[in-house]
Amino acid sequence: MKYVTVSAKISEELRKKLAELNIKPSEVIRRSLEKEVEEKMKQQLYQKIEKTSKLILKVGKEAWVKAIRESREER
Repeated sequence: MKYVTVSAKISEELRKKLAELNIKPSEVIRRSLEKEVEEKMKQQLYQKIEKTSKLILKVGKEAWVKAIRESREER
């Protein structure tokens, strides 16, 4: 896997606290970005599911039943 460098500006005070607490900023940033990406992907998927559900409801039950029956008959 290829990596790139991402930087962020933080206050000197925060940098000192990170060092005192032996917290590696790169690990925290990486986990935070991974979590954010995962959440955004879930949101996008949910929106697509919502949109698809609305389309399915517009088609109507009878049309779905008919399509399924025709599909079964083709086999």
